[in-house]
Amino acid sequence: MAVKILSVDDEADMEMLITQQFRRQIRDKSLEFIFANNGTEALQLLDQNQDVMVVLSDINMPEMDGLTFLSKIDDHKNPYLKTIMVSAFNDMDNIRTAMNRGAFDFVTKPINFEDLEITINKTISHINMLVNSQYEHDQLVAIQNDINIAQEIQQAMLPKTFPPFPDRTDFDLHAFLKAAKFVGGDLFDYFLMDDNRLFFLIGDVSDKGIPASLFMAITKAIFKSHFSNKNCGTISEEVCRINDFLSSDNESMMFVTAFIGILDLKTGTIEYIDAGHEPPLILRKNNQVEVLKKKGGLALCIDGNYPYTANTFVLEPGDTLFTYTDGVTDANNATGERFGLQRIKDLLTTETATAAPKQINDTVLHQLQAFINGVAQFDDITALTLHYAGVQ
Repeated sequence: MAVKILSVDDEADMEMLITQQFRRQIRDKSLEFIFANNGTEALQLLDQNQDVMVVLSDINMPEMDGLTFLSKIDDHKNPYLKTIMVSAFNDMDNIRTAMNRGAFDFVTKPINFEDLEITINKTISHINMLVNSQYEHDQLVAIQNDINIAQEIQQAMLPKTFPPFPDRTDFDLHAFLKAAKFVGGDLFDYFLMDDNRLFFLIGDVSDKGIPASLFMAITKAIFKSHFSNKNCGTISEEVCRINDFLSSDNESMMFVTAFIGILDLKTGTIEYIDAGHEPPLILRKNNQVEVLKKKGGLALCIDGNYPYTANTFVLEPGDTLFTYTDGVTDANNATGERFGLQRIKDLLTTETATAAPKQINDTVLHQLQAFINGVAQFDDITALTLHYAGVQ
């Protein structure tokens, strides 16, 4: 696409000289010239040719001189339009004035056309740089808008009403997700399968950012679809089906660690599958903290045929289950020290057996942020805390 240049000069032979000197570029359609004899005529041509990118203007002209013309070019509000001023070698005062008024460059008369070509090419390169920079900026703005929308969608997918079941006195729970980037790969969910069974899930996708958030959304949606179905099978059967689905066509080679549980609200028995996830902690009503012994299987999406088997443990009335992702234990401070599992155990022992899940989560997050102390978060931080009060 030809770069259009407006030449403004009252000398009669200027049009002929420019046409002759730039005949190859004109023939190749890399440059296109239009001509005006003074500033007044040039302004009219600019109005008619909004695609002019370079103005080559003499300073000393009748009717409207180059300096006046230069001051009026700003009215066109074209950030890419650049002006090269032309004047006598000894007219440096006017050239300096032109540069102060926004001229991009200048050449002196008598014109050295080789120098003029270099100056025009340099000006065009600068314009192209500005255009590309604006394009990249617009692309970044568009990406940022998409990320903001993705963040809103992801947050909308997560349960966020606490307490989630205010009319239930037999249990309480709270969860939070603090993404390392605008969107994250951690996930959690919970819902009543019926009056006596509570499903809950916490997971961690192996990547970060938008790719992980998309995989997180798929994972959460498929778990919700399977376990909210009144005709769903056992927890082992459904997790095996979900794993097979997620493993199919997984060209990104992502995987998901997850702790999936179903709490029997009458007995306190939790049937669970540990798909390579962090070991949950149990705060017993006597204020002792237990680490659930690992009986985990493989993370989801690694082997589509992996035979997941369920295990069980029991929450007594007054016990609290604390589940989390590795963003909690792996958080580093400025010296590279990990937050670690022991700090979580110590924090839990400072809580009373009647502490609400939100209180526990708020304490953990507050202490974690104090430990990090401004160090950039490199992983998503998520926790889900479940308190079992038992049948009243």
